[in-house]
Amino acid sequence: MGKDVIIALDFPSGEECFHFLDKFTRAERKPFVKVGMELFYAEGPEIVRELKRRGLPVFLDLKLHDIPNTVKGGMRSLSSLGVDMANVHAAGTKEMMRAAREGLIREDGTRPLLIAVTVLTSISEEKLKKEMLVDMPLGDAAAAFAKNACEAGLDGVVCSPLEAEKVHRECGKDFLTITPGIRFSEDGRDDQARVTTPARAKELGSDYIVVGRSITASKDPVAAYDRAVRDFVD
Repeated sequence: MGKDVIIALDFPSGEECFHFLDKFTRAERKPFVKVGMELFYAEGPEIVRELKRRGLPVFLDLKLHDIPNTVKGGMRSLSSLGVDMANVHAAGTKEMMRAAREGLIREDGTRPLLIAVTVLTSISEEKLKKEMLVDMPLGDAAAAFAKNACEAGLDGVVCSPLEAEKVHRECGKDFLTITPGIRFSEDGRDDQARVTTPARAKELGSDYIVVGRSITASKDPVAAYDRAVRDFVD
């Protein structure tokens, strides 16, 4: 997989999800999509199976965070769905991340990409220090989590585009940065604290961007998606 735009399918039901995706039937390229907690918990594993039947690459965004053995078992189940990317919280420790990686390996030796969430893009530096008790600059915290993920054998991390360059310096250019918090310049921040545009994310070195409401809430989602691809990939 190369540099790409991932559409966050943050819908409350499969019906709404596929009504949205039907707009892309005649699109030039099949979009990479992200299934998060809301949609997965509403529809279960079958939503992923149907997306795969439609030929779509799927990032299953459930952010597992538990004891290593539990995460390993959970990842074994998720890997069987044929997902292309899965994730954990980097705060779960290197041992947990290694267990997650082992759980993802299929009988044929293949596995999905495994990435770790560093610091959520809804978290500001103030919240990081006062509520999470992490007494270091936010960018340094994200890079430290990324370094742990790299040492645990993961493929990359979820981070803000603002931290992508620092993560690559710490972990190498081949270590993937998947960056949410993407908005077009005219859009609002909503519940995100650290945001930027697709074009700026490209400049900062993001490997993948995750775009939700700027596409899904657009009057013309296909045009909005094409715009994000032009700005970030082309």
